Amino acid sequence: MTDADLTAIRADVVVVGAGIVGLASALRLLERHPGLRVTVIDKERIVAAHQTGHNSGVIHRGVYYAPGSLKAILCAEGARELTRFCDEQGVAYRLSGKLVVAVDETELPALDELHQRSRANGVPGAELVGPERIREIEPHAAGIRGLHSPQTGIVDYRVVAETFAHVLRQRGAEIRLGAELLAVHRADGGLVLETSAGELPTRHLVACAGLQADRVLRLMGERPPDGLRIVPFRGDYHVLRRERADLVRSLIYPVPDPRFPFLGVHLSRRLDGEVWAGPNAVPAFAREGYRRRDVRARDLAGTVVGPGFLRLARRYWRTGLAEMWRDVSRGAFAAAVRRYLPELRDDDLLPGPSGVRAQAMTADGTLVDDFVVSASASAVHVLNAPSPAATSSLAIARLVAERAEAAFGL
Repeated sequence: MTDADLTAIRADVVVVGAGIVGLASALRLLERHPGLRVTVIDKERIVAAHQTGHNSGVIHRGVYYAPGSLKAILCAEGARELTRFCDEQGVAYRLSGKLVVAVDETELPALDELHQRSRANGVPGAELVGPERIREIEPHAAGIRGLHSPQTGIVDYRVVAETFAHVLRQRGAEIRLGAELLAVHRADGGLVLETSAGELPTRHLVACAGLQADRVLRLMGERPPDGLRIVPFRGDYHVLRRERADLVRSLIYPVPDPRFPFLGVHLSRRLDGEVWAGPNAVPAFAREGYRRRDVRARDLAGTVVGPGFLRLARRYWRTGLAEMWRDVSRGAFAAAVRRYLPELRDDDLLPGPSGVRAQAMTADGTLVDDFVVSASASAVHVLNAPSPAATSSLAIARLVAERAEAAFGL
């Protein structure tokens, strides 16, 4: 491709990934540059096929995240922008509130830290509460102290993503599903993307590839920073029996282990009245493996080969074994929930859905605890966007658009 061929380029920007972050990024680019030719591609036949469509639907407010981090800043901004978008587009959501419950004295320092983070991050209405107030908020919960976030909410992120896609099409964007990115070739004045649906010339690329983020970066001939690679963690949910769903009014969380970027097994009353319990967090043997028996040799090798995963396993083997036991034992799973919901019985839990989280890990075995976005002259890559990425999607998208403008000269 030469400069003379530039007018034949089909897209100014191709966004790889039709999850909620990719769709939001395309939307932000079009809002800021209405004449831009934007195409979104995804290998799946539907939008929101993976992480976006397999989570509990919580609208986070910033309780957990280190002040000043991208997660803290973009979660607060994103929650406001998300609810505004839902109001404008008629997408249902509910600000039902969240209660983080400490069940013994050992958890109080971590709960106090969450309170301090909530104040620093401007979480609306967040307050520490005692046992009586816990019972008022969640009559069946038990704890010695809690942190209440009344503006935390619930939404169906698949519906949000589908609405993003609808708005994008209205504004002239093309969304090509069933188009897997296979290779990227550099040419004068642009890129040629080789996909399973044919070649797609473009000037620039924005990659929001989630579980495949590091692989898309390598397709560009670039090396991930700090030896970063995606490690998939599967999380299974249980669903409370309908007749027992009244045990939970809104959202109930345990105090999380501060060593991990996971929030623990929690309870979420969804818009349809179902109550989900979960997820746990165990290494997945396939990047898109939603069942225990799903194994893909390439994915498994990519996770366990190398010193990083071995260091991680040595450091946290006890925690890992406990998570794996809860994964196969409904009784152990129920026992984890019963710490703060004592009336729960083992047989109240029915098998539910599962999800796979794309978690970035560095070469030394550190789980990356913040969003990571990198940029070059021809591409912007979202390399780590775990929870609260869905809440933060429109704010992450603004950051992506700003990085694209600077890198691409838009």
